[in-house]
Amino acid sequence: MIHRNLALSCLIGAFPLTATADASSECGVRFGSQVEIGRCVAEMEETVDKTVEIMLGFAMTAAQDLDQTTGRTLSKPALEQGQAAWSAYRDAHCEFVGTTFGGGSGTGIAISSCRVELGRARAAQLLRYAQ
Repeated sequence: MIHRNLALSCLIGAFPLTATADASSECGVRFGSQVEIGRCVAEMEETVDKTVEIMLGFAMTAAQDLDQTTGRTLSKPALEQGQAAWSAYRDAHCEFVGTTFGGGSGTGIAISSCRVELGRARAAQLLRYAQ
């Protein structure tokens, strides 16, 4: 329990779960070219994906603990189904966002930025259930 709380504290301090701007804007402030912005957003997406995985792991542990405590097997399977549904939604929605760029050069950045935004929100949601 202490290790999990320490890990959560470190992650919260090192990774902003919310931001004032979208990922492409955050990267655009630091970099000028579309190539650099694309690379920055892709790196952000990797970080967010890893963070979601970590938070999901903590939430899964809490769900398993709850299932053991109650003697029911409801929480963990529900979380697994919810995560699968969220992943499908994220992928479909962000592909839609990409289509709004009409195949232009910013399409990949838009898709990755969308995935970062939704991933940050998911990490925050999962953190609520990781206690």
